[in-house]
Amino acid sequence: MPPLQLAVVGHLEWVNFLAVNALPQAGVISRAHRSLEEPAGAGAVVAVQLARLSRRPVLFFTALGRDAHGERSEARLRELGVEPVVAWREQPTRRGISLVDGSGDRAITVIGERLTPLASDPLDWERLEDCDGVFVSASDAAGLRLARQARVLTATPRLRLPLLQDARVKLDALIGSGLDADEQIPLDALDPAPALTIATEGAAGGTLTPGGRYSPEPLPGPLVESYGCGDSFAAGITAGLAAGWTVDDAVTLGARCGAACASRFGPYG
Repeated sequence: MPPLQLAVVGHLEWVNFLAVNALPQAGVISRAHRSLEEPAGAGAVVAVQLARLSRRPVLFFTALGRDAHGERSEARLRELGVEPVVAWREQPTRRGISLVDGSGDRAITVIGERLTPLASDPLDWERLEDCDGVFVSASDAAGLRLARQARVLTATPRLRLPLLQDARVKLDALIGSGLDADEQIPLDALDPAPALTIATEGAAGGTLTPGGRYSPEPLPGPLVESYGCGDSFAAGITAGLAAGWTVDDAVTLGARCGAACASRFGPYG
């Protein structure tokens, strides 16, 4: 992969990952035999994966609460090769709990409101002009337009249809889950339409529009859990397109990133 300047505009949660003997059931006590705490959520996971792929610091425009979780998130992201560009809020940093059982099945609970970087935040938005690729997981319509300064722009449908319609920017790829109703947007709903729309289906691969179905990549080890797999896939797509690769090659890279994530506990290993 050539030298790339990459960035993410989005959100994070401080997540407590727990490996349990069984997922919660009413009236039943489950026990955790493994735990881990990390800054996670779509924005953080994509940023860390991009840093690993490019082997260069990745800009992460985000919003954090002025609290211990926000400070820990900023410090940990720097350890992981990410350069946080933070809009500090008085609200608490969002937190989450992710539980996974021995089969790899999981359950996630988030705590608090999602903090979103906005175009009106006094951040160094002009730095996006020099980026080869940017992924957006959370912002406002004006923030998405600022991200369009990059040569390649990808995003998640979780930005929501009204925001995407209001921004009216050409996405190089819209990447979401084909199994999650909250991430499905009608193909004719956006003007201009994305150059590429990807609907993932986990271990079954997914669908490219245009392009048809694509196949998954084999796991490099036993399945551990699926947290962060879709976000790692989106990072691989973003990096591949930013590098000028073909769509097929970028999808293969994304699928490999997702498969690697599925074989580790937590999104970073």
